[in-house]
Amino acid sequence: MVAAGKIAEVLGLKRIHTLPELAAAVAHGLPKSALKTCVGRIFPRPADQKPVIYRVVPEGTYKRRRHALKFDESERTERLARVIATAEYVWDDKEDARAFLTSPHPGLEGRRPIDVAVTELGARRVEDLLWKVFYGVPV
Repeated sequence: MVAAGKIAEVLGLKRIHTLPELAAAVAHGLPKSALKTCVGRIFPRPADQKPVIYRVVPEGTYKRRRHALKFDESERTERLARVIATAEYVWDDKEDARAFLTSPHPGLEGRRPIDVAVTELGARRVEDLLWKVFYGVPV
């Protein structure tokens, strides 16, 4: 598993270094900006960010949300950040991680890993795929 500090970095959170601190931040409600920062790490253009953001938090809800995300929205945001942090760790390069996450993969039925990762089971599949790449196991 990737370190909590790395996940927090993807979320744009500076004061989190441990899993208990990350869990507390998720339970309290991550700032709305954490989702935008997380997705912006993969999609620099705002127009490209919106479809992913709105799969994590529905568009109407996202637009109404002022500061903190609700618990379930925070969990989904952390999950996406964990997948991104894992990809960056495995590829050891942000651009290579971005290319992996945004390109269709045969091990995911031709879907992009970033799209699969928005659900719990999907995120597990993407993380499993990444760790196979890391350890040199055929995928």
